[in-house]
Amino acid sequence: MSHVKRSAVQLALGASFGLAAFAPALAAPLKYPEAPRGKQVDTYFGVQVPDPYRWLEDPASEATQQWVSAQNALTRSFLETPARSALRERLESLWNYPKYGTPRKKGQQYFYWHNNGLQNQYVLYTQSDLNGPARVVLDPNTLSSDGTRTIGTTALSENGERLAYGISEGGQDQQTLHFRDTRSAQDLPDTIPGLRNSAVAWLPDHSGVIYNRYPTASERAALGLDPDSSAPTHSRVYLHRLGTPASEDVLLYQLPDQPAIDLYPGITDDGRYLLVYGYEGTEPNNGLWVKPVAELNQPEKAFRQLAPPGQASFSVVGNIGSRLYLQTTLDAPRGRLVSLDLDQPEASFEEVLPEQEAVLDSVQLAYRYLVVSYLSDAHQRLQLHQLSGEKVKEIPLPTLGTVGALNSRPDDPELFFSFSSFVYPGESYRYNLSTGSLQRLRRSEVAFDPERFATRQVFYTSADGTRVPMFLVHRKDVEPNGSAPTLLYGYGGFNISLLPHFALAQLPWLEAGGVYAVANLRGGGEYGDAWHRAGMLDQKQNVFDDFIAAAQWLKSSGWSHPQKLAIQGGSNGGLLTAAVMLQQPQLFDAVISQVPVLDMLRYHQLSVGRFWIPEYGSAERSEAEFKTLYAYSPLHNIKPLAYPPLLVMSADHDDRVVPAHAKKFVAAIQHTARSEAPLLLRVETKAGHGAGKPTDKILDEYADLYAFLFRVFGLEAGALQGK
Repeated sequence: MSHVKRSAVQLALGASFGLAAFAPALAAPLKYPEAPRGKQVDTYFGVQVPDPYRWLEDPASEATQQWVSAQNALTRSFLETPARSALRERLESLWNYPKYGTPRKKGQQYFYWHNNGLQNQYVLYTQSDLNGPARVVLDPNTLSSDGTRTIGTTALSENGERLAYGISEGGQDQQTLHFRDTRSAQDLPDTIPGLRNSAVAWLPDHSGVIYNRYPTASERAALGLDPDSSAPTHSRVYLHRLGTPASEDVLLYQLPDQPAIDLYPGITDDGRYLLVYGYEGTEPNNGLWVKPVAELNQPEKAFRQLAPPGQASFSVVGNIGSRLYLQTTLDAPRGRLVSLDLDQPEASFEEVLPEQEAVLDSVQLAYRYLVVSYLSDAHQRLQLHQLSGEKVKEIPLPTLGTVGALNSRPDDPELFFSFSSFVYPGESYRYNLSTGSLQRLRRSEVAFDPERFATRQVFYTSADGTRVPMFLVHRKDVEPNGSAPTLLYGYGGFNISLLPHFALAQLPWLEAGGVYAVANLRGGGEYGDAWHRAGMLDQKQNVFDDFIAAAQWLKSSGWSHPQKLAIQGGSNGGLLTAAVMLQQPQLFDAVISQVPVLDMLRYHQLSVGRFWIPEYGSAERSEAEFKTLYAYSPLHNIKPLAYPPLLVMSADHDDRVVPAHAKKFVAAIQHTARSEAPLLLRVETKAGHGAGKPTDKILDEYADLYAFLFRVFGLEAGALQGK
């Protein structure tokens, strides 16, 4: 509803295994495509730093395209094995089952996304009764033959009669906003081009939307900025009335003196208040402003600031009349719930739910109750509370796992949510707040037997004595006797928590007798704001130490074969896997780094990298931050050593973490490393950072990932399904 959730950096995949395990799989070293070394040298606080592969930052140059094509051909020749065909077939078999999103009620209609099995994109359906017939509202599969035109931002009007949806080309973050009548499933003529990192909120009378965007070229020129630049600054909030051109949209709010603050609108469910959230990059501590919707046509009436940027995180979970309920970390790093009466100009926050030992993960206002999700040791509990804060009951969950997509309305007893765990497919539930009954809506029929697998949580000690949790998933007949290959996944950043999730893509690995491990590193949000801040800026080495300690524990405990430990991570996790590989090359036996951030000195100058400065710092902002980044930046810490087998995976349309990171790093490590292990690059075409990726490309990506691991570990296709 009014709560604006933002994904700073989207998770992806990655893995790593050891050189000793690989050696028998390769008769001779690979011959890598030549990458000429340029003479570019940058100076940071008196330190000269060569950047010989700067030319690879230009994706349109013929030299870059030829080099990438040659790298892809080399990688394809390595991955095309009999095992890959079997893996692709098994993945497709697993993927081919009906998948249902969690219903959301708007007006008298229910809306949900559904994929019949192998469709490239999910389809939006509506129905007036959850047991009745459904009809299509929007089918993204009709937008392109290969599924690479995808849906990004979506927003339904409160009466359920209008849909705003963004179309993205090839997985890019940039979108064009379209509008559709949900009753006829026909588009309206309005479009709003050039949106990026945008939230959309419908006016209560459904006559238009409020949204945020960056200035156009002409608007940048009027601000005295470079009109040809696409720098994501000077975010603004606009009002668009249906039936009018986007050029006539009305500017509602801006912060001209704070161009780095991104603004995101939301409207309370009752349509009474417009909310504007302000974030500086991925810093979770945001500003919050509010204005009655009835006053939008009165520009002389100012927005009221409820919180300045940078103080704490604030999100509005709902309102009862003029009383606003807000989830915040103000004076509570693990979160608390407060309320505020907007009719009282001098009113202060009143505490509703005090800070607990568990992290306050989310709150929903539903049928005059508070539905509260708490995060405890990286899994969730769901509770029902009175508006006063008094606990009513625990809502039962099937097992240790993750609650998602909590959908409710303040005046309706129906609460919808999803639940999943590592071997528990995501399924939707309806909880009746009036009767207390819990109903599973649809059973997921996946072609595997969950009873064959076990999930356990362990705790290990990091280098500085910090206790870190980790999940292990494996076949029940796998014992910690040092015989199993292990795939260790990590992320460790941006306050993102790694909770139990259905490991559909990991099933071929588990079926083959492998162990899948997920480490809850510092930098995430598993234990609140302090856990996050212990893994950012000059504390980033804690994340790497936590991951290294996880790998050491897996080997010393016997859960991993001593020469068959793989690490996996993507985006910020791709930085993680590359950094620890360079710091401890002898510990890991293969590495897969996907859509990674690898040039830590220039990341903020590439695409939307400046958003991440609050998390990483900037090599140009201070000498101290330069030294911190330079010390672990993967691109700048490659040495003439033997490194384990490496597969770096990127995508040509990724405009979040641009593929230049992957290209420059692979060129550098192929030039410098003294190893016979394969050091490979895979650049997907017509794909982005991950969101909206077509099913065909997802299956190909995982087939390649496991083909790499099966080859370097000497696994056979017959290991699939435990054969």
